[in-house]
Formats: sequence, structure tokens, C-alpha cells
Amino acid sequence: MALEERDFDVIVVGGGCAGTAAAYVAAKKGKSVLLVERGEHPGAKNMTGGRLYAHSLRKLLNTYADGDVAWEDIPFERKITHERIALMDASSQFAIDFTSKELGEDGHDSYSVLRSRFDQWLADLAESAGAEIISGIPVESLLRKDGAVYGVRAGEDEITAHVVILAEGTNSLLAERELGIPRLKPNEVAVGIKHIYELSPEQIEDRFLLPEGEGAAMLFVGDCTHGVVGGGFVYTNTDTISVGLVATVSELEKADTTIYQALDDFEKHPAVAPLIRGAELVEHSGHLVPEDGFDSVPQYIFDGALLAGDTMRLVMNLGYQVRGMDFAIASGQFAAEAACDAIDRGDVGASGLADYRIKLEESFVLADLKTFRKWPHVMEKWERLFKEYPTMVAEIFNAMFVVDGKPQAKLMKRIWPIIKRRKPTKLLSEVRKAVSAL
Repeated sequence: MALEERDFDVIVVGGGCAGTAAAYVAAKKGKSVLLVERGEHPGAKNMTGGRLYAHSLRKLLNTYADGDVAWEDIPFERKITHERIALMDASSQFAIDFTSKELGEDGHDSYSVLRSRFDQWLADLAESAGAEIISGIPVESLLRKDGAVYGVRAGEDEITAHVVILAEGTNSLLAERELGIPRLKPNEVAVGIKHIYELSPEQIEDRFLLPEGEGAAMLFVGDCTHGVVGGGFVYTNTDTISVGLVATVSELEKADTTIYQALDDFEKHPAVAPLIRGAELVEHSGHLVPEDGFDSVPQYIFDGALLAGDTMRLVMNLGYQVRGMDFAIASGQFAAEAACDAIDRGDVGASGLADYRIKLEESFVLADLKTFRKWPHVMEKWERLFKEYPTMVAEIFNAMFVVDGKPQAKLMKRIWPIIKRRKPTKLLSEVRKAVSAL
């Protein structure tokens, strides 16, 4: 069935990873594409995290770039080959350090990125493929007729399209106001705050014990958020370090601290302060992060419209692994492919766009979120992980390593009283729940 003539085949709202990937794919498939970004340019207002698992970008480029994009020209910061996860109390930390050549192999690789640069590069790629990009203009509403979306209203302009892809981030007012997507509850969303410090590449490599050009990713839990559900992170970039916190909004509302004070204390902690000693603060930013995983994924297929990326709440935080950008790129690709196929068939209603659901369900995107769907709920109720466990671990290792000249009892006699005070049966039950969820 022939579709009515429209200004564009596809309009994408939002210039992050999901939106630019969608615009690129749709343009490569020969469709007329408009991407509308309310920031000064794609990436200008994107302060998200720091790590991209590269498999979805690799698939995107292998499928559509026709060999025109050199991997070494992508504006990554550093390939991550050094992992660290740590429990910290107010003055100590217990860390697991891991380095591996497998972390850097093609297909397993991940990179620290600065989104202002990376998103602009991906937008330029979409533009070179034929997409039109308009920046600095917010989309105020969707055009609808008989319930179906057929375009957007931006400023005084009404621009029509066969399919609109919403990829405007976590706090999507369009999805809420126009499509009825419920706003995330305070226990389903976290606030992230980040500082970027400037250091020379040589200083970064020396302080993080890195081979030249390689990078580290460090995740922290415990006193970094003053016992609030959340965590801290440190990522190495080419000549800067990203240091920040993420904490659940509902817990912060009840806390005796602010996220800003917690970040200040985190940066003064003995585990972090030496990493940024003498460094110059060059950027401060904050953003919202969806936290509830699979159970917060909303309806994402509508007559004439699809959701992708953070607007679809595709973020997964497992404590030892934080992912979002790989989900965003893949969902943008799948949304564009489903939209183009629906346009070709002449059916852009929800049923015509249903291939999007199939693509998501058959890929890692919804499969991974579903596999770990219990984890956010376990973590939300596991208060002792953020308060009691770091202190317990610090006491255990002090008992192991401190030598004061007094006769020492056997190790188990020193450690058991520390564990006993934390109710071992309860501790075992909590760990079992966590292992089951993971």
C-alpha cells in the first residue's frame, strides 16, 4: 500500500547514541531522514558515563559502513584492559584488580569515551550518509491523527514523517506527554554526577599502571555514596580522568548527605585522591540514569513511532558491569531497520513496526535485561551491601594484615567475631539472593 507523501521518511528526535545510529542506518537504507537535537550539536548536552562495549558499534559498521570507516579513526579515548571493583568504607578499600589480553581482543573490546566527541562523530557519519541534522531546536510535541504519530512540531514548524523515532534520553517529556509513558519513580532512576580532571597521558599510565594507550575502568561501592544505594566510578581517558557517582534518587531523598558532598568526599578518599592529585578540574556535569532494568521497559512500539535507547530505559547496572551505550546503538539500528521495512511495506502502524520487538527480543538487548531482571530489586533492598559489608571487609583484612607486636590468635579466631556480629545466617541469605539474581 502506498503511503501518503511526507516531508521525510523518518524523523529521529535526539542526537545521542541511539538517535544517531538510527539516523545513520535509515539514511544508508536510502530513506530521507531528519534528526532533531535540542543541544547546540549532537553530544553537546550528553554527559553519560564513560564506557562503550564496542560489539554493537562493530556490528553497525560491519553491516552498513562498506569498509569506509577505519576503526582507528573512531574517537575513542582508551581501550579498557584493566578492571577494578572495590568495596570501600570511610578510610579503606578492598579491591579486586583484573587485567587480561582477552579484554582487548576484537569482539570483546570496550573503550572509554567522551560523549561530546563520540556523539558528534556518529552524527557526522549519519550526515555523510545523507541524514539531515538540525540542532538547537527542541521538539515540543508530536503530530497525531486518529492516535497515529505522523510528525513533530518544533518551534513554529510542523514537519511530517512516516515514522518518528524518539531517542531523547532518560527524562523523555515527549514519551511521557505525548505517548503516555509513565515517568520513572524515584526508586527507578538514579542521578549521576561527574568531574573530569586533566592529566598528561604519561601521568595517567603511571598512576593506573597501564601500558601506553590502554585504559582502566574502576567501580566502587560503599562509603563512596555514604551508604546510599549506588556507586562510584573512575575511567581513564586519553588525557583526562572521569570521576563520578551514581545514586538512586529515592535513597538520596532520605539521606543525610547530598550527591555533591558525597562526590567531594569520594575524591578525598585515600583510594581516589592519589589518582587525581595535582590534576586540573575541567568539567562538571550531571544526568539521570534509568535503574530498574527489564521491569521498567515501557511500551515502545506505537502507530507511527518507536522508542530507543535511554528513552526505552535500556540500561543495566550489575555493580561489576555498567552498560547502556551498546544497548542504545543496537536499539537505534533495530528501530531504523524496522521503520524502513515498514515504510517499504506501506504499513507504519504498530503492527507494521512489530519487527522491532522481534529484533530486540532475539538480540542481546532484551535478553540480557531479562536475564538480570531481579538484580535491581535485590540491590535496592540490600542496604548492608552499601553500609555494613565494606566495614566488615575492612575489619577482616585489618585482622589479617595488621601486626602490632602482641601475640596473635589463629586467623579464624580473629575473623569469626567480626563475621558473627553481622549475623552469618542473614549474610549467607543475602549472598545467595545476589548470586541467584546474577
